[in-house]
Amino acid sequence: MTSRERLLAVLEGKLPDRVPVSTYELVGYNSQSFENKESSYHRLMETIRKETDCICMWNPGSNETLLMSSAPVDIQINELKDEEYIIWDQTLHTPQGDLHRITKYTPSVQTVWQPEHWCKSSEDVDKVLSVPFEPLVFDVSDVARINQEVGNNGIIMPSLADPMYLAADLMEFGDFTVWAMTEKEHFARTVEIMHERVMENLRRMLDVHVADLYRICGPEYACPPFLHPDYFRQFVTPYVKEMTDLIHARGAKVRLHCHGRIGRVLDYIVETGCDALDPCEGPPDGDISLAEIKSRIGDRVSLFGNIQLKLLEAGTEEEVRQEVRRCMEAAKEGGRFVLMPTAAPINIPLESKTESNYLAYIDEALQWGKY
Repeated sequence: MTSRERLLAVLEGKLPDRVPVSTYELVGYNSQSFENKESSYHRLMETIRKETDCICMWNPGSNETLLMSSAPVDIQINELKDEEYIIWDQTLHTPQGDLHRITKYTPSVQTVWQPEHWCKSSEDVDKVLSVPFEPLVFDVSDVARINQEVGNNGIIMPSLADPMYLAADLMEFGDFTVWAMTEKEHFARTVEIMHERVMENLRRMLDVHVADLYRICGPEYACPPFLHPDYFRQFVTPYVKEMTDLIHARGAKVRLHCHGRIGRVLDYIVETGCDALDPCEGPPDGDISLAEIKSRIGDRVSLFGNIQLKLLEAGTEEEVRQEVRRCMEAAKEGGRFVLMPTAAPINIPLESKTESNYLAYIDEALQWGKY
């Protein structure tokens, strides 16, 4: 089987020739991703291209300005620099008043921090929602390149945010949970507004291009212990199901991305109709073992997981190999399983220990993944 055939077989509930091996956000076949441009990642990425099954994380471009909208916005940005960070101090002028946000970035870590969010109260949410909404226009000019690079080496997977996450991310995490619990009707209205935007934009995205697999991110914000499982049932399941139904109608698959303690919401996850679930974190980070997830839903949902990134960064090679074998024993039987870490390194340069552990992970997976 080619990597493409192998991954599609898992998503369709068929038995592949071996367990597919993914390195998650370390994408071998996307020349534009940072890991393929950074010299310290070169040796590892060569092995990833040669030995693993690529799930290429790629999204079409768009004209988004704010909150899934392309409407013009008035944002004043003041850029500051110190010895380590680039800091953006931003003021958003809305029809109902100004909002303030701070983001920061350092070139040695491929992520952006948000020390201050736009909204600190439900009144601030009303301000940001007073900015007019205009649907997005998607730019698919990069499709030919990414299709050519990936080819039969894997599949392509855009990422989408679910409506509940888009609402939650307006605030600092603790403020979001207080808002959701103490002003539930206001929170519900905000999620509904976000859902209308998500669905309109998803239809437009699918009209111009359909990929193989879509990753829906954000449901973990509604998992215990942050919120009661009823919040997942009310604010995740029905909205993600509508997204999933639309994606299925266009001939693609859906993978739900949900870190954390999913044991008490596992049935609600299945009700979304998703084809796959990641990263299936085991205790102590999660609250349910990979073997139990396999037993409960593995005949209906394909599982991706669950080697912890912290093990790949800080463990020994033997510990990594043992964990690979444990995952295979827990979830390999009957198919519907892709071995995958829970995240990927984002530091520059790549630590030599991390590289060695990834190489051990790949080697052990190929030995133990045959059917």
